[in-house]
Amino acid sequence: MKVFAIMLLMTLPFVAACQKQGPLERAGKAVDSAVQDTKKSGEAAGKKVDDAVDDVSDGVKDAADDLKKN
Repeated sequence: MKVFAIMLLMTLPFVAACQKQGPLERAGKAVDSAVQDTKKSGEAAGKKVDDAVDDVSDGVKDAADDLKKN
């Protein structure tokens, strides 16, 4: 991924000089969009996992408290 980013940055001045978006610029934007979408999906999944862990932790604490009472 780093190699692609470096190649993209090296070609950016040539692409920026063009009035019309070329294939490299469109591809770069598509990659940026895909990376952002993946990042957002990962963050959402991470939050769901954190919530599930919290729920399980609360359940274990409640069960331990119930055992202590009996």
